[in-house]
Amino acid sequence: MIKLSVKSFKLADVKADVFAVFLFEGENPPKELDSKLGGYLSSLVKGKKFSGKKLSVRQVDTLGKLKAECVLLVGLGKKEDFSAEVLRAASAKAATSARSARGTAMALSIGALSSKKHTAEDLAQAAGEGIILSLYKFDQYKKKPEENGAELRSVVFACGDEKAETASGLDSAEKICRAVYLARDLGNHPGNTATPTFLASNAQRECRKVGVKCRVLEKREIEKLGMGSFLAVARGSAEPPKFIIMEYLNGRKNEKPIVLVGKGLTFDTGGISIKPSGNMEDMKFDMSGGGAVIGAMVAAASLKIKKNIVGLVPCTENMPGGRAIKPGDLARSMVGLTVEIINTDAEGRLILADALGYAKKYKPRAVVDLATLTGACMVALGTHASGLFGTDQKLVDAVRAAGENAGERCWQLPLWEEYDEQIKSSVADVKNVGDRYGGAITAAAFLKKFTDYPWAHIDIAGTAYGAKPGAPYLTAGSAGIGVRLLVGFLKSF
Repeated sequence: MIKLSVKSFKLADVKADVFAVFLFEGENPPKELDSKLGGYLSSLVKGKKFSGKKLSVRQVDTLGKLKAECVLLVGLGKKEDFSAEVLRAASAKAATSARSARGTAMALSIGALSSKKHTAEDLAQAAGEGIILSLYKFDQYKKKPEENGAELRSVVFACGDEKAETASGLDSAEKICRAVYLARDLGNHPGNTATPTFLASNAQRECRKVGVKCRVLEKREIEKLGMGSFLAVARGSAEPPKFIIMEYLNGRKNEKPIVLVGKGLTFDTGGISIKPSGNMEDMKFDMSGGGAVIGAMVAAASLKIKKNIVGLVPCTENMPGGRAIKPGDLARSMVGLTVEIINTDAEGRLILADALGYAKKYKPRAVVDLATLTGACMVALGTHASGLFGTDQKLVDAVRAAGENAGERCWQLPLWEEYDEQIKSSVADVKNVGDRYGGAITAAAFLKKFTDYPWAHIDIAGTAYGAKPGAPYLTAGSAGIGVRLLVGFLKSF
């Protein structure tokens, strides 16, 4: 991972391949740099050859007049619209542009952007996240990894009085992004590598590094707990199911924990209700919620968050086979509710039902689950926002605010009692799908049946993976969505 550092420099004395200068629309560049270049930078602004439009970039060779070989002018857009997310995206744009220019060392300064609304620490964290996340690569299966220009190895933040705050923000960014890299890696591995066993062993290894207690329940232990809903999905697979339990108890002794639950479906064929073959390879990403929870637990411990936090990840494949569940089969969940399985491709809610049931053991203060749960959520919200549901509005508001701050936006959808009618079964307590309308909502309504505590559900089906237009720090494949949102939520709730 790229190294970020902080040094006290006059701007004109910064030595680097690339110096990134962030400007609002119509703003003039720093006089210290502009004068050394004979007013050339300001002439670009006056001549509207660089407007400062959000995420616009203009590269200028310094011709030896500065210690930096070239200057990158990077637009922040309108000053009144500035936010940490704007800087996160602009910093990502600067990093990828520097790499394309074959730079190995970049410098930048963000001190002038800090204010009462945006502290130097928060802005440094945002900029650090944008840089690190934009440079992520997953090429370990390639004989000859692709080259994206030179490898950008270091970024120096040129600072004045805000050096300590900037260093603290960068430290947080590095710890959080290391966890996002973990979640991305887990998602990008192919299904024949990233089995439930692989996911569980990686969780144990990474938790051990940061002092999180992690244990993995095997099939026999899962059976003893009565997790019939989870085991129903696992029946068709030759891979044994795993139930990952992570505990980080760094709060007060009697403080009720916050429980995070992530869907760990390592590959989803749809089972007997098999999916179409087109793009089925993307179903290796169906464990993205579980990957996010593992990453968030690692990040929380790295940051030493003063909370009691528990992470639960039920892991299995959903495969067709002689022992696989069939449409019309019934399963009994851990909490005793029976489920009529109408569609075996609505499996995520079945494994989450027992995880949410297990969460009751902790008498939690709040529970948040993440899952690539429904295509219906993608239809409703596209790929720029995750669906958000819940039974406690304060909890839902806290999750949504954390998503806004992280640039991982959520949009609340209703969870009215009327939707329960669509999942009533004539032979069981509940059925696992309703009719074709409101599919994301009826999935959430199903999960609600297994909770009796403050609960929020995030459907990340549209945001978890893919090469999406939008934020330049989102790379192709697994996006690691949810890690930064959860960390922000855990810190603030």
